[in-house]
Amino acid sequence: MERFVVTGGTRLVGEVAVPGAKNSVLKLMAASLLAAGRTTLTAVPDILDVTVMADVLTGLGATVQRAPRSQGAAPSQGDPRPGGVAAPGAAGDRLCIDIPQDAGGAADGDLVRRIRASVAVLGPLVARRGEARVALPGGDAIGSRALDIHIHGLTQLGAVVDVEDGILVARSDGRLQGTSIWLDFPSVGATENLLMAAVLAKGTTVIDNAAREPEIADLCAMLAAMGARIGGAGSSTLVIDGVDELSAVEHETVPDRIVAGTYAVGALMTCGDVMIRGGRAGNLTIVLEKLVEAGAQVDVRDDGFRVVGRERPRSIDVVTLPYPGFPTDLLPQVIALEAISSGTSLITENVFDSRFVFCRELHKLGADLRTDGHHVVVRPPAKLTGGRVTASDVRAGAGLVLAGLVAEGVTEVTEVHHIDRGYAHFVEDLRALGADISRVQDRAVA
Repeated sequence: MERFVVTGGTRLVGEVAVPGAKNSVLKLMAASLLAAGRTTLTAVPDILDVTVMADVLTGLGATVQRAPRSQGAAPSQGDPRPGGVAAPGAAGDRLCIDIPQDAGGAADGDLVRRIRASVAVLGPLVARRGEARVALPGGDAIGSRALDIHIHGLTQLGAVVDVEDGILVARSDGRLQGTSIWLDFPSVGATENLLMAAVLAKGTTVIDNAAREPEIADLCAMLAAMGARIGGAGSSTLVIDGVDELSAVEHETVPDRIVAGTYAVGALMTCGDVMIRGGRAGNLTIVLEKLVEAGAQVDVRDDGFRVVGRERPRSIDVVTLPYPGFPTDLLPQVIALEAISSGTSLITENVFDSRFVFCRELHKLGADLRTDGHHVVVRPPAKLTGGRVTASDVRAGAGLVLAGLVAEGVTEVTEVHHIDRGYAHFVEDLRALGADISRVQDRAVA
């Protein structure tokens, strides 16, 4: 068991490099199953979920090799390097995935249950092999995320989908058939799965009300480089003309907008000054607009953007929506921001029904929060006070760390394996920015 120990009161100052997006790279890894040969992904974040997905692919017959972030070592815990630059190579690793001609069709159940993104292998496998067996996936405890949209879309493409003893089984007698699919909700996962299934289907597939996240555009770019014919990338209507086969390629993962946004919020909360190298401001338009409304100074540059906080943040209201709306994955971080703002704010969550589990932990640090269904009212106290809190998911953990940076005294964040699922070298990079934070290994109890 490990925990993060954070002592509040320091500003975040310096530069940090943003690696490839967790929410993209896992789907790019799944897409490698569509073509035999070596697919190489760059800017791959050194996170736990990538390791788990690599094990899923290995179980399907692939060989996965990672070249770690370059020779520059991360700063040690004894060298906080305040105001410094995050370690060289922080932009990510290189991942080589060799897919055999006859990949397996049954994904390891225990691994799939650890991360929800592993369900993304369903579309590629049924498209290329005609059969896929994938356990019902796990992931963060942030509410129900049914697979009905995935199943309905695959059925429209001609697959027969059943659930057998907790295993999702999809079969196709011959090639999938292009069709028109309307998504009841612009689900990111369903859009990606159906897109990857459709690229090898016979004829044309139209996906309407598709999700528009930058990570989907990234997947479209990789599939197009592999030989897929996709129109409307980045829009709510995708038109896919199926091809007979695809080829393995090399592709650079889009930068992680959620990681970039987390550091941006941290800069404002701590009255800091952080240059976020590799962050794409265009993928965070509404987030940066909200931070400016809250008092941040944002300077967009060719190689990223800089966020400066000069005074206590002003209160803002936030409503989460599918892209290009405010991302649900930045909700905990913004609630932490609002807990120290100058006034009362109203936060509304429209994507996941259990995201506010995070509020119970933030309340332990002194935050004045009142939840009501999909809404939370945040009334700022004079200060937050350190305490022991638990990370219930990836983004909740990041939000608690940010709260610890501004709390009086010491904050201990437990269950940090959740944070490791989405943030590469989080402690090291925060220390490079001047944060007083360390990872502590608890002793095993006999």
